[in-house]
Order: sequence, then structure tokens, then C-alpha cells
Amino acid sequence: MTGLESLLGRLLREFERRKTRYALIGGFALGAHGAPRATLDLDFLVHKDDMPGVHEFLTATGYHRIHHSENVSQYDMGGPWGAIDFIHAFRPLALDMIVHAISKDSSLVGLPLKVVRAEDLIGLKVQSLANNPARRHKELADIEALLDARSDVDWTRVREFFVLFGLTDSYSELEARFKHGR
Repeated sequence: MTGLESLLGRLLREFERRKTRYALIGGFALGAHGAPRATLDLDFLVHKDDMPGVHEFLTATGYHRIHHSENVSQYDMGGPWGAIDFIHAFRPLALDMIVHAISKDSSLVGLPLKVVRAEDLIGLKVQSLANNPARRHKELADIEALLDARSDVDWTRVREFFVLFGLTDSYSELEARFKHGR
């Protein structure tokens, strides 16, 4: 078992034991939806009320919280598979993402893994793009890879995220290339 498999397995078992409301996001979620890309950290959306238990578990297993705010917590242990980022879900849209997360079989650890829907992953990428325009190329590349891998996305939901963050021009470009180009 690799370090990543061990880390993911420990987290999933602990999430199950504590009944943590979560969903995988980020690079590994892209892979779970058929659009893999290299990444060195794990990213989760976790219900804000469940973060104290997550913090307790991680610090007891040697992780150090390197950043904490109302919206995010970041932990690291050092080493190639040590970093774990958590977005705290407390707003209705984020809570909805957890409720509607898809359970996928994880061949890595043999446990079910909850992953945000493809549309919600796009929404998180759009938010990142809006919050940090310097990430435009990276986030758009992820969105395009996901749209290329998934022909079944709910374009109405995708559009809602672009409208929410004032990026309707970017949505129109993607819609023309991916929705109508199929």
C-alpha cells in the first residue's frame, strides 16, 4: 500500500467512524470523474460542524494545522503525501454539494468515497478562478478536462456557478465549445 492509499484509507475509516459529512474535491475528484491530473495533496469539503473531530484525529496522528480560517483548514505532516486541505461547508450551496455527493468505489483502499458531482466540482473551480485570476489557466484547464470527460453534465447548474461569480462570458465560450460541439 502506498502512502497515498494509507492516508486516504485512514481518513475514510475515520470519516465513517465519526459520521463526518464530507466530499472529495480537487485533483483527485477530477480523476474520480474521469479527468485525472497530477496532484500532491488531498482536498475535501467538510461540514464545518465536523471539523473539530477532523482536527482531533489529524493532530493525534501527527499532522500540524498550518492554516485555519472561517473557510479553510490546511494540514501537513511533511513528505510527499502529507498535505490535506479542507474547505469548511456552512453556506447552503456548499452544504448542498455534500448532501448530493456521489459515492464511488475506491479501488485504492476498498472503501466507498464520496465525491462532489461534476457540476459542483466545476463550481468550485469557477469560485477559485473568480477569487484568484492568476489561476485562470489552471482552473480552466481542469474545467475543460472535466467537460471533455463528462458529456452528461447539467449545463443549467454549471451556468449558475458562472453567473454567481460574474463569469458569464467564460461560460458562453465553454458552452459553445463543449455543449454544442458534441
